[in-house]
Amino acid sequence: MVIQLLTSHSSVRDYTDYQLTEQDLSELLEAGQHAASSHFVQAYSVVWVRDSKKREKLGELSKNPKQIVGAGAVLLFCADFCRLEEAAKLHGKEIPLGPAENLLVAVTDVALFAQNVAVAAESKGYGICYIGGVRNAPDEISKLVGLPKGVFPTFAMTIGVPAKRNEVKPRLPLEAILHEDTYDQEKYPALLKNYDETMKTYYHNRGSNQKDETWTQQMADYLEKPHRPHMKEFLKNQGFTVE
Repeated sequence: MVIQLLTSHSSVRDYTDYQLTEQDLSELLEAGQHAASSHFVQAYSVVWVRDSKKREKLGELSKNPKQIVGAGAVLLFCADFCRLEEAAKLHGKEIPLGPAENLLVAVTDVALFAQNVAVAAESKGYGICYIGGVRNAPDEISKLVGLPKGVFPTFAMTIGVPAKRNEVKPRLPLEAILHEDTYDQEKYPALLKNYDETMKTYYHNRGSNQKDETWTQQMADYLEKPHRPHMKEFLKNQGFTVE
């Protein structure tokens, strides 16, 4: 049952007018909190953006206005070392934010937390969509919701009752991501060629937004140029100097 739920995931961008209640959201977030956490630091926080004007601004800054304004709930997931700094102060100690490991711990923790929330939401019949677009304007968004030093937005998530569901995208074949004992890159050319054909057929036959593209071409075009170069300076200003 759980495996069926996980393999049926697709991003939902169109929602009904239903707005999640505090009880609805508390249940999902408490499930999220039971995700694994590195050394139990729980280096995450979430901002429930309820104010209509803040929602509109968040949609504008993240370049996802329709989806954010129309969702049943909008959550801004943040990597958070501020609370840990406060914990250290109780014992007369300071936590350095610079080490690269601290950045990795925070990002990993918030991702695991959010994915638990996503699975919990889908188990209740909601649809969700991650929005990495919040990293388009991290400084402005941080100011919008009052994020202090030691905290930064990683992504948002919209949740709601689906007005429309999309088909499930075919993932890479398992053999493309699974390596036994030794990493094997020699298998990629043949596997990627076959996967391109699978994705081309999917894009051609899906219910909306049909296109004539392959996965490898999409990845080559997308990753050819660096994205969001401002993130390095933003993270530095928030204390994460990556030393």
